[in-house]
Amino acid sequence: MDLLTIVVPCFNEESSVEIFFKEIEKTLTEINFEIIYVNDGSKDNTLVNIKKITKSNSNVKYISFSRNFGKESALYAGLKNSKGDLVCVMDVDLQDPPELLPQMIESIETEDYDIVATRRVTRAGEPKIRSLFARLFYKIFNKISKIDLVDGARDYRLMTRQVVDSLLELEEYNRFSKGLFQWTGYETKWIEYENIERISGETSWSFFGLISYSIEGIIAFTTVPLSISTFFGIIISFIAFILIIFIVLKNLLYSDPVAGWASTICIILLLGGIQLFSIGILGKYLEKTYIEIKNRPLYIIKESNIDNKNS
Repeated sequence: MDLLTIVVPCFNEESSVEIFFKEIEKTLTEINFEIIYVNDGSKDNTLVNIKKITKSNSNVKYISFSRNFGKESALYAGLKNSKGDLVCVMDVDLQDPPELLPQMIESIETEDYDIVATRRVTRAGEPKIRSLFARLFYKIFNKISKIDLVDGARDYRLMTRQVVDSLLELEEYNRFSKGLFQWTGYETKWIEYENIERISGETSWSFFGLISYSIEGIIAFTTVPLSISTFFGIIISFIAFILIIFIVLKNLLYSDPVAGWASTICIILLLGGIQLFSIGILGKYLEKTYIEIKNRPLYIIKESNIDNKNS
C-alpha cells in the first residue's frame, strides 16, 4: 500500500475536526495517509478549523459544499476525490475508533479481503426506543430485501481501490451507502466493537430523520412495499365480493334490510385508509423516479484545496 485515504464527512463539527486529525496522526505513525474532510454545508466554524489544519499539514485536503447535501453526497464526493490504494470512511466524532485501522489494513493486506467493515455489538448510551427501532429496521430490511445488512453495521470501513471504483459507478441520486456496500458483493470481514460516545457535540440525526433514512433505504433496495399494497387490494376485494354475495342472499331469503350505519362508515374509513396507504407507497417510488430523471448533481463544490476536483 502506497497511500491510505480517509474520507471524513463533517456537518457542524467545529470542535471535533482537530481532535480527529491528532488521533489519526497518533495512530498512523508509520503509514502514508491523506485525510479528505468533506464540509457538508456546516453553519459553524467547521471549515475554518479544517483550513487551519491544512496550513501545516499537506496531507489534509478538504471539500466544501455550497449547502448541506447530506452525508451520502459527502461520502460520494470524498470517494470520488480519493487517491489512495486503500480508502477508509470514518465519522469525525471518533465513534469510529482509529485504533482499529492498523488491524483493518493488515486484514486486507494479508487475508485477501476486499472490505473490512465494523459493527457495534452494543448500543450503550443510546435511547432505548431508538435502539429498538434500529433493530426492527434491520429485521424488516433483511426479510424483504435481496441483500442482507448486518445489525449494528457502521459506515466505518476500509476498502480496496477496486471496491471504491465499483461504488463510484453507482451514480444514483438517492443513495443508501450501507446497502450499496453490500450490493457490490465483495468479500467483507467484520470487526466488532463496543459503542463509543461522541467526543463532543450532539448528533445531527434526529429520531424522525433516522426513520426517514430507513424508509429511503427500504425503497432503494426493494419493491416489496408495492407488492404488499397489491396484496392488500386483492384480499380486500375478495372479502368485499364474498360479503356482497352474503348480503344479497340474506335479503332474498329473509327480506332483512341491511342495517348498521356505524359499521358501514367504519368499513369505508378502513378501505379509504388502506387506499391512501397504497397511494402513499406508490408516491414514494414515483418521487424517487422523478428526482432521478432530473439528473441533478449529487453535490456542488464551493471551494476545495484538491486539484482537479470533481462535482
